[in-house]
Amino acid sequence: MKIIVVGLGEAGRSLIKLLDGSDHDITVIDKDRACVDMITDKYTVNGVCGSGASIETLTKAGADTADVLVALTHTDEINLLACMQAKVVGTRLTCARVLMPDLADEKDKLKEEYNIDYLISPKEDLAKEIYRNIGLPGYVKIENCLNDEVYVLDLNAVGDSPLIGRSIADIRTGISENMFIGVIVRGKKTIVPKDSDVVAENDSLYIVVYKEHLGEIFTSLGIKRCKTGNIAIVGGGITGACLADMLTEDKKKLTILDDDLNRCRELMERYPNVRIAYAEGDITEVLDEEHVDRSDAIISLTDNDETNLVISMYAWSKGVKSVITRVDRQVHVKLLHRVNIDITVSPTELCVFSIMRFINTASGRSGDEHADVLEFIGDLRRF
Repeated sequence: MKIIVVGLGEAGRSLIKLLDGSDHDITVIDKDRACVDMITDKYTVNGVCGSGASIETLTKAGADTADVLVALTHTDEINLLACMQAKVVGTRLTCARVLMPDLADEKDKLKEEYNIDYLISPKEDLAKEIYRNIGLPGYVKIENCLNDEVYVLDLNAVGDSPLIGRSIADIRTGISENMFIGVIVRGKKTIVPKDSDVVAENDSLYIVVYKEHLGEIFTSLGIKRCKTGNIAIVGGGITGACLADMLTEDKKKLTILDDDLNRCRELMERYPNVRIAYAEGDITEVLDEEHVDRSDAIISLTDNDETNLVISMYAWSKGVKSVITRVDRQVHVKLLHRVNIDITVSPTELCVFSIMRFINTASGRSGDEHADVLEFIGDLRRF
């Protein structure tokens, strides 16, 4: 397929990395000439410098014959306009990312008005992913896979896991037939397991589970959520507020910290029963002053990876049972995992995987559910 990617930020670059080596014909558009040159030098893609909302730029990029256009700039309006203009020129399918919550709430209207086939709101999706994982032990993470009905469990076989030493066939008959172990990662080796393969200690398993069977699987594997009555969120932006909406509905005791005084005022009006704290100065001192270490869960959601890393290290050092960290750069994900900090979530990762599923559907590669899931896992491993 012929694919155009508009916007070469973190998500755009990550998408190009995943698409590299495929049989797709890729063209990138960005206003930054240096960024376009860097991507075209590194990957087998074509590049056009200019605005993705310009018909002239889109025509230069071949939008008149393109199968898919993906708009990933940091400006929602540009993404929407780029998709609309691409359809006018002749692009078959379009996909846009929207970041602002008021636009994300109007997805159906925007799709119709701008003739867009697929809209992604990664900040809201990130809040939903965090909500699913609060309280889980660090050795397991729930990844949403297909329409919130099929999950992938990213599970490390450690400690007294009942999976260790058992074959795939034995696990299916002796533990549960309602889970499908799609991939085993052993060191640097990736295995698509056969019935006779045996799970070893420290294996990473990607397990496919229907949402309806999730509770049963957790019970079978001895996975328990810790108490999560008292939760601290550091970073009261869009994702933090979306998450707070869900947690206040569950009657959780919340503390939200933010380093923007005006945002703190907004949050106080929005959540009169939530403790809101202004996080001015050294973040670890603020966390101590607010007794955040007494929380059952700490979720770090600032826009700065390094700050989130520090917050999570603080939580880990204080023995907080559930620690969830937002990260955008994959190098930071690997760093956190090396120091054994629990669960990481990434809006970039969520956005890119959603787009990959859209592209696979557009190319006609979807159809077999297990094949879709294995492809999702393969993308996860390459990200």
